[in-house]
Amino acid sequence: MLELAGDADLPVLERVKLCGLVSRNLDEFFSIRIAALLGSVRARMLIPSPDGRLPMETIAECRDRVLAIQAAQAHLWLDDLKPALAREKIRIVSIEDCARRELTSLARRFRREIEPLLTPIALGAAAPFPFIPSLALNIGVIVPDPLTRDRRFVRVNVPAGVPRFVPAGRGTFVLVEEVILEFLRATAHERPLPYAVFRITRDADLSISRDTDDMLEAVETQLLRRRFANVVRLEVGAGTPVELVTLLTRELEISPQQVYEVPPPVCLGSLHELAELDRPDLKEAPWRPVTRRPFAKRNASALLAQIRRRDILVHHPYDSFDSSVGEFVAAARDPKVAALKATVYRMDSASPTLASLVQAAEEDKQAVCLVELKARFDERRNIDSSRTLERAGVNVVFGAPDLKVHAKLALLVRRERGAMRRYAHIGTGNYHSSNASNYEDLGLFTADDEIAADVADVFNAVTSRTPPIGFRKLLVGPWYLRDGVVREIGRITAAALAGTPARIRIKVNSLVDPEIVDALYDAATAGASVEVVARGICVLQPGRPALGDRITVRSVLGRFLEHSRILWFETDDEVSVWIGSADLMPRNLDHRVEVLVPIEDARMRAEIGRVLDALGADTRFAWTLDRHERWKRVEPEPGVARISAQETLMQRAVRRAKKG
Repeated sequence: MLELAGDADLPVLERVKLCGLVSRNLDEFFSIRIAALLGSVRARMLIPSPDGRLPMETIAECRDRVLAIQAAQAHLWLDDLKPALAREKIRIVSIEDCARRELTSLARRFRREIEPLLTPIALGAAAPFPFIPSLALNIGVIVPDPLTRDRRFVRVNVPAGVPRFVPAGRGTFVLVEEVILEFLRATAHERPLPYAVFRITRDADLSISRDTDDMLEAVETQLLRRRFANVVRLEVGAGTPVELVTLLTRELEISPQQVYEVPPPVCLGSLHELAELDRPDLKEAPWRPVTRRPFAKRNASALLAQIRRRDILVHHPYDSFDSSVGEFVAAARDPKVAALKATVYRMDSASPTLASLVQAAEEDKQAVCLVELKARFDERRNIDSSRTLERAGVNVVFGAPDLKVHAKLALLVRRERGAMRRYAHIGTGNYHSSNASNYEDLGLFTADDEIAADVADVFNAVTSRTPPIGFRKLLVGPWYLRDGVVREIGRITAAALAGTPARIRIKVNSLVDPEIVDALYDAATAGASVEVVARGICVLQPGRPALGDRITVRSVLGRFLEHSRILWFETDDEVSVWIGSADLMPRNLDHRVEVLVPIEDARMRAEIGRVLDALGADTRFAWTLDRHERWKRVEPEPGVARISAQETLMQRAVRRAKKG
């Protein structure tokens, strides 16, 4: 992502957004991954991870990598992006460079919008070190006491909700911390002595007891504890006085290895503010999803009849989420529909799924929502939305404390010819409208009796907290998913050993499960081709001795976040294709309710094959992993134009829509 942010061929505000996302991704990495490693250290767990490293060794290597990333990111911002913005009349300047008119404007904003929200808190004998929220920006200053001639530490909060880049007029912006320091000094008639702009990251994971009786109450309690969780990281600007770094390290009870000095400004995650400026000339042209023919101008009855005749596959955001998933769940308004059930991982107030559940409940139909309260960083929103659903009469069910519900399912039950027929949607992404416009995902609509019955059994297993006996067609975690995936890989391995051409194609966010990785090595050793597209972490290593190029790993970026999960198993005479919610990680395979559904329609398999082909042909936004665990950007042959997989798929979606 950082390398892509340095791509001069991209519009500058798209590059600024990517540069900011690097910081936001690192925030999550520290609050979850590094926090877990530090927890292992505190618990004196000296068990090596699968790569043979002890927790402290992993932390030390991560620190070196992170410092290198942050140095490169700062260089990109200061020496490339910031000057590029200035050329486009978007100036980020220091307070000393402001003209008198700009200073007057800043002073007015400070008095009206910032100063009323400031709460300076001094550290002293009667005042303990103040509470510091996670990921909030702070200013620490040491000021003289005019009565005692001593010096005291004062922490000044940078208010939440105040822009990081404060407008000073005519496309000029100043960092909010500089504005605060300047005008606080002017108000106090004294120049602050040493100061630090700093930020901390706290452990953000939740720990829910398996014996809890009230999931909602337990999650709320953990959210309160999260505010005071252990500090994982302290970020300070490079050049911060040593006495301030020492004071912060002592008061926060962290080691020097948890301190990260970064070139100012601290926290480039706020660059998203600049990326949201109304400058369409500096951004990519917006994409408008298309509506597939089965969903065009159809009422609920006609839509369900279409699904009954043949399965439908959609690919977001190329295909519209609202006109497909939205229309499917809205079909609950059909008088013959008796029930709507859906899983919700991340709540969205604009979600058509939630609106349809409320409407179904108001019409005295069965409305069931499986809400995952432990969806990381969305816990509070999920709690509030759950209460809203319950007040509307929706039956809200939470997952078990130690079992996240990550599957993406919706089920309609309709009266037809004296019996009940089920219609199901199984997706790879959340029922979240804003995510659907930026995340790449697949979804299957089907009235297949066995698949729909399996979906109903998933709901019943969670709501009744009763382990299922088995499933007809779906692979469902944590009960049968791992065995099913291993069995499919084993089938390919056996075919390759028998001399049959064999191929495995995998598209996931992360591939880290040791058993799956070993099985893939076995398949490659047997002679099968293993092709992986992994957006995030991948521990499968290409180029192992004796395997040649039978294992390839690539990552594809672009304007959309590649999010779908696809497993493709191919022999000379058989192709088995699965899509669903599960990444190939121990947590997904063993500790979550996940679903993979087979794609049985040959035309749909061919469509998914074209998606994988496009990703494999990308020479614009693709990187490949080499045998030395290094990512290398894919370059086209000399004189050959670059190809973007996402551009290819957008063009294909437009052509398909024009054909009707």
